[in-house]
Amino acid sequence: MKTDTNKPLAFRRYPSTTALQCFETAARHLSFTNAAQEMHMTQSAISKQVAQLEEMLNLSLFYRTPHRISLTPAGKAYYLEVLEILKHIEVATTNLMSHSSNTELLKIVSHPTFCARWLIPALSGFSQEYPLINLDIKELVGPFFSEDQNVDIAFLYGDGMWSNMEAIKLFDEYCVAVCQPQYLQDKTLSTECLNDYVLLQISSRLSAWYEYFKQQDISVDGTFVGPRFETFHACISAALLGYGIALVPLRLVEPELQSGALVMAWDYAAKGRGGYYVTYPVSSGQSHKVKAVLEWITAYLAISDEREKALGLVL
Repeated sequence: MKTDTNKPLAFRRYPSTTALQCFETAARHLSFTNAAQEMHMTQSAISKQVAQLEEMLNLSLFYRTPHRISLTPAGKAYYLEVLEILKHIEVATTNLMSHSSNTELLKIVSHPTFCARWLIPALSGFSQEYPLINLDIKELVGPFFSEDQNVDIAFLYGDGMWSNMEAIKLFDEYCVAVCQPQYLQDKTLSTECLNDYVLLQISSRLSAWYEYFKQQDISVDGTFVGPRFETFHACISAALLGYGIALVPLRLVEPELQSGALVMAWDYAAKGRGGYYVTYPVSSGQSHKVKAVLEWITAYLAISDEREKALGLVL
């Protein structure tokens, strides 16, 4: 849920950061003495901070006996919340201190496999060319909802329609059937003997193999039996290890096809239902840092297109 930063907060009396740190440390050690040693404070100062916190909350956070302390149910619940709050403060402070006033932070979102196998290679050298733009890349598992994301640029797969986002198509998706070269040894490669092969599948695309053969006017009967994987990354890794034949986007396996680590089982590239896009919020327009990435990606695409031609595929 997006936070409304203009809305006034209803409750204005908050515990100090010191009080929260004292409570968190005492709760973690279950000892005021050990907490005092860690925080370089006296035991009485730790106890006073925690007591004032309990008074403000009107709740007991600890059970106290002469020799030990333990968390109350309210204390256990509050400890988890306080731990997250202190972590957020630490991250926010570290991020701010790590970037000088002359630098900009560029927040990027991408699906994991695309990020690892295309985006990161595409952005190689970007930080050296633009030293004042710091990249913050987040991998997104699941659908993208712009209202839930604080992002400057998102690299997404789909139809190009995302709420409040401008979308520029990078390329259509074409999938190829690939496998380890040794996997084809002693096998007669024919679409008429599909039961002789292990066809690797993606859990979210169980009809992909049917569509692949349908585009070639090849009728397939029965059910494909083979390992299923959550991501293309895992599926490609399995193909590299000789598990079977993987049906994956061409752009994601270009390096392996070029090196010969993988080969195409059938000389065909099936057009997917969607494409890959670079998107950015409509409200922000094309800022300097967004324009820099778009220009960089455009140049990389030209190189990538030449590599595809070198693979002998006409898409």
